Amino acid sequence: MGRRVGEGKSEGGEVRMCEGRWGRWRRGWRSDRGSGTVWVVAFMAVIWVGGVVAVGVGGVRAARHRGDAAADLAALAGAARVADGPAAACRVAREIARRSGARMAGCVVHGEIVDVSVTVALRAPVGGGALRVESKARAGPAGRDGVT
Repeated sequence: MGRRVGEGKSEGGEVRMCEGRWGRWRRGWRSDRGSGTVWVVAFMAVIWVGGVVAVGVGGVRAARHRGDAAADLAALAGAARVADGPAAACRVAREIARRSGARMAGCVVHGEIVDVSVTVALRAPVGGGALRVESKARAGPAGRDGVT
């Protein structure tokens, strides 16, 4: 069979490469050896970062929902005790928020309406630090147009 351009047999029987168009291409191809490993590791890193981001976003969303529920319950509990005075209403609201896994950030009573704000603390994954999610709620007697 015929030989390709740029190939030849040396005395030891090995195939030697000649400088030329095909010789350079083959050397370049041989220098790419192991590049598949680099691409696989890079792809795995991208997948890992995507997973960490998804877990972080899921944690923040769960904390937000927990904070919203705690604020709603605290405001309703405070509105139920508003007849006992603003201090009693806020005390009950603070206790309900604590039991719901939140911390009371503020409580204001305007007549029969109770405005409550709570915070929920969470930690971001992989050393992202501590975060706080704040939720607010308002409760009081329902008028014709809703809470007045």
